[in-house]
Amino acid sequence: MTELSVEIRPRWPYRLPRFGGPDGVARVRGGTFLRLLHVEAEPVLVWARQPARDRVVITARGARRDAADYAVQRLRFALGVDDDLRGFHDRFRWDPLIGRAVRVNPYLRARRRPEPFEALAWAVCEQLIDFGRAAEIQRRIVRRLGDRCQRTGLRDVPPASRIAGTAPALLESLGLSGGRAIALVRAAREVAAGRIDLHRADHERAWRRLRAIPGIGRWTVETLALHGQGRLDQVPAGDLTYLKLVGRLRTGNPFSRAPEEEVRDLFARYDPWAGLAAAYLYSSRLGGLRAGAVAA
Repeated sequence: MTELSVEIRPRWPYRLPRFGGPDGVARVRGGTFLRLLHVEAEPVLVWARQPARDRVVITARGARRDAADYAVQRLRFALGVDDDLRGFHDRFRWDPLIGRAVRVNPYLRARRRPEPFEALAWAVCEQLIDFGRAAEIQRRIVRRLGDRCQRTGLRDVPPASRIAGTAPALLESLGLSGGRAIALVRAAREVAAGRIDLHRADHERAWRRLRAIPGIGRWTVETLALHGQGRLDQVPAGDLTYLKLVGRLRTGNPFSRAPEEEVRDLFARYDPWAGLAAAYLYSSRLGGLRAGAVAA
């Protein structure tokens, strides 16, 4: 058994997440963030702790050193430890819409998944349904198809190779609609076969191939880009949350929804940080913002 630790000095103020996620695969115990990952079917336990404000230590334990090193790198990516956000904060800390939130919370990152396929799979689960219901479907998929560590009880999100070999009917029994189940299996088969490489730098090529799959649309690809590939220039503008937020800001009506193109127009001003700006808008307490704030 190999244990590998890496000490990181974040390039921008940083705080470890205080909670795991709604799918239950990440846990926070005693201030330590834990995940179970699989590297070529090899289970690796990886965790992060923050012994000081300017230091984060990520440790991985697995049978092979290369697997442990890979797990460290993936958790390092997911936690955003290496992100240098000075350019964003210098530019937008006095922004009329998100500036106060930017000044109050310099630690905020756009959430990420260690593996891009996780972000893709969960985006398919979240299409056109409320988040609570989608999270329950994700937990069912993890319990049924994900591997479990006997020692810690942690589970991992099933990889593309396992979803690719799963009958859509089984995914339907776990709560996915028939169309989304078929779309997820087709996407998983493309990824597992290497015809779609979600890790390569040419993200746009992978997005085009995904969009060719029925049931994989623009929102799903943008969610993958932001949360699975670290593309802070991407915003899933069709997300109901943003349609409602921008609608309320435009009109003052809490039940108003903005057209998707208005959401895109709003976040275009934050390029190339639109995804991070969206995270700040989501985190803001918008109740005090008056109608017309977006135009201002």
